[in-house]
Amino acid sequence: MTAAAPPHAPLIDRFGRHVTYVRLSVTDRCDLRCVYCMSEDMTFLPRAQVLTLEELAFVARAFTELGVTKIRVTGGEPLVRRNVLWLLGEIGRLPALHELVLTTNGTQLEQMARPLRAAGVKRINISLDSLDPARFRRITRVGELAKVLRGIEAALAAGFERVKLNAVILKNRNHDEVCDLVAFAVRRGIDISFIEEMPLGVIGDHDRAEAYYSSDQIKHDLEARYDLIPTTESTGGPARYYRIGGTGSRVGFISPHSHNFCGSCNRVRVTTEGRLLLCLGQEHSADLRAVVRAHPGDIERLKHAIVASMAIKPKGHDFNLGARPVILRHMNVTGG
Repeated sequence: MTAAAPPHAPLIDRFGRHVTYVRLSVTDRCDLRCVYCMSEDMTFLPRAQVLTLEELAFVARAFTELGVTKIRVTGGEPLVRRNVLWLLGEIGRLPALHELVLTTNGTQLEQMARPLRAAGVKRINISLDSLDPARFRRITRVGELAKVLRGIEAALAAGFERVKLNAVILKNRNHDEVCDLVAFAVRRGIDISFIEEMPLGVIGDHDRAEAYYSSDQIKHDLEARYDLIPTTESTGGPARYYRIGGTGSRVGFISPHSHNFCGSCNRVRVTTEGRLLLCLGQEHSADLRAVVRAHPGDIERLKHAIVASMAIKPKGHDFNLGARPVILRHMNVTGG
């Protein structure tokens, strides 16, 4: 008989890091094809391999009973998952959860922003890599900038506790827009984070080493126009934040290459097929789908599997932009 995990056992790995944050992917599908996220021709998972909404809600409950206080729902694009609002409502009602947050590409927000807020989503991150329509389409392959901009305005009107923009910066693709993107955020009184591209999956669009533009380079560009004031503020994720002088906005830097954030990692990811990924850049994982489907409704067994997985959480990733990707799963499969 498998021993049950204590109802509120803290998730502490062998390096003493306390996991309180789960990124829960609800789909590998997306209505965009961003060049840094996936290849142009993607094969998506068969429905039978994807966790059902009920299974996703069950997994979320197990994590909160083990001390997780923040869940970020991701994809792919989470808002293309049918009936995702039901799932968000179920997660949002979990008594031990402090924050339900969402990452989206913004394409569905014009219609869904208010229902998302009503479902209990507190904060929302929206991807925006360019303010130029032609460039936006080039990066997303199929995206319409105006639709995303309308989605951002809808999110601002919906009353989320915080709206933040995310931008993946690629040299000679959009690196010259960092000041304009900050100005866009400042005018709306919101934050923005700049993300170094992560080498997940074979993409074929560009050489990642050639397109690499570091957080330090972005910060240098911004300091020509803005006064960046260091702050210890955090949203519980990997971003390092600076206050933008004279404004109510902050700029964050997510820097897996130039400023490795593994030492303070408090996160794990659940993929849409139920793999518990212990590290973004490693393949250490536990198969939660197998546990859930072999033992329906047995939350103690599921919690035991989650607690046991802490023993294989690695110290950190080994990203190398100059090498062929070791991690073959794409970002849309990994989960945001």
